[in-house]
Amino acid sequence: MTDFLKVSVAYVGANDQMLRSLEVRMGTTVREAIEQSAVLSRCPEIDLAVNQVGIFGKLAKLDQILEDGDRVEIYLPLIADPKEARKRRAAEGKVMRKGGADADTSAGA
Repeated sequence: MTDFLKVSVAYVGANDQMLRSLEVRMGTTVREAIEQSAVLSRCPEIDLAVNQVGIFGKLAKLDQILEDGDRVEIYLPLIADPKEARKRRAAEGKVMRKGGADADTSAGA
């Protein structure tokens, strides 16, 4: 067993994107890997108090310990709450349908 892990840190922002591979010590947290990647100095719009983070698309906590091969991802904050946006569209009278079928189609015809 080695004392180091290979991980990567990924961020795609409005004006910049970054994927940095790192070799970190065992026991390194998500926060520590982000700090070691230099993404915070390159992309000052990132605020770890606001931006959520994850590992391979699953939300993670900043104090989560990394495993070999993990890809830490920093997510953009949501611009609008998806539930509120859906309510707003419904209030405006927009109909959302699955599969594109006509609403008048009967099952027995």
